[in-house]
Amino acid sequence: MKVEQVRGGVVEAWHDVHVAVVDPGGRLVARTGDPDLVTFWRSAAKPFQALPLVEDGVVERFGLTGEDLALACASHSSEPGQVAGVRELLGKIGCSERDLLCGPHPPLSEAVAQEYQTRGLRLTAVYSNCSGKHAGMLALARHHGWPTQFYTRHEHPVQQRCLAEVSRWTDVPVTDIKTAVDGCGVVCYGLPLTKMAMAYARLAIAEVGTRNAEQQRNLRDGNDPSGLFRVPTSAFRVVEAMLRHPELIAGEGRPCTVLMRAHPGRVITKVGAEGVYCALLVREGLGVALKVSDGHAMASALAMAAVLEAMGLRPRPATLVARPNVNTRGETVGELRVNGGLEQ
Repeated sequence: MKVEQVRGGVVEAWHDVHVAVVDPGGRLVARTGDPDLVTFWRSAAKPFQALPLVEDGVVERFGLTGEDLALACASHSSEPGQVAGVRELLGKIGCSERDLLCGPHPPLSEAVAQEYQTRGLRLTAVYSNCSGKHAGMLALARHHGWPTQFYTRHEHPVQQRCLAEVSRWTDVPVTDIKTAVDGCGVVCYGLPLTKMAMAYARLAIAEVGTRNAEQQRNLRDGNDPSGLFRVPTSAFRVVEAMLRHPELIAGEGRPCTVLMRAHPGRVITKVGAEGVYCALLVREGLGVALKVSDGHAMASALAMAAVLEAMGLRPRPATLVARPNVNTRGETVGELRVNGGLEQ
């Protein structure tokens, strides 16, 4: 599978795509390119970084809502409602925007970025697309009595707790997970695509509405081929929050929200930086992880939409079939499109 830039009928550029489609037991169901490619999970890891909020009792302690959990999993567009939601979350845990260690950046939504620029709005940390994740990490620190200072550092208990959760869901020992610093300052995780996909597939077992009843029973009864994983029932809270609030996971017009709205209750999609994208097909009980080799963001969104369609989620949203290439005069002179498919 490639995503090609076509101009005048000629392919002038292309973006190689690597995909792993995996079931909860780790079986590779479909693939293209190198499904074992090791890359950084980036923001596609956010649902698993949010799981300790439920597992450790943070949600109950501070009265966190589904919207709060969705924002903790989000790469939001800095829309006014999303920013207000993060501020409310910070207030619930006795923190403020000053405690956030994520730096500001222009909104990921071009429309929101243009609006704020026109208004002359001064962007601060709460406008970061990762501010919900950071607020969740501060909540985890507050709950355990850990210091809120320097919560982004690798050695901080918050980051160690998140690392342990990632290890649990991926079956990769902590010592084998490559770590680095993410764009927002916290720890990010280097893993094979197959392991990322398996972690997402396992979220389906927490979703009570899954049609894979036999698969659900087997894993909950301990018949997991890996022999290591037991699905925590509390993970359903995170799955439910994401399914119910696609508008918070990304934002108006952005691919994650578009895909989830196109297939309500059937899919979770989560973008990561540098061409990483992950998804959970809820009814099918399958996880998807993909990487565009050169990190092209729009190519990764088009590729994910094509993969989901190939796995049965039809129709593909029209805005994610191809992306027009428009020149400076406003003329459409080509398009970005997917070529090729999955090996099943």
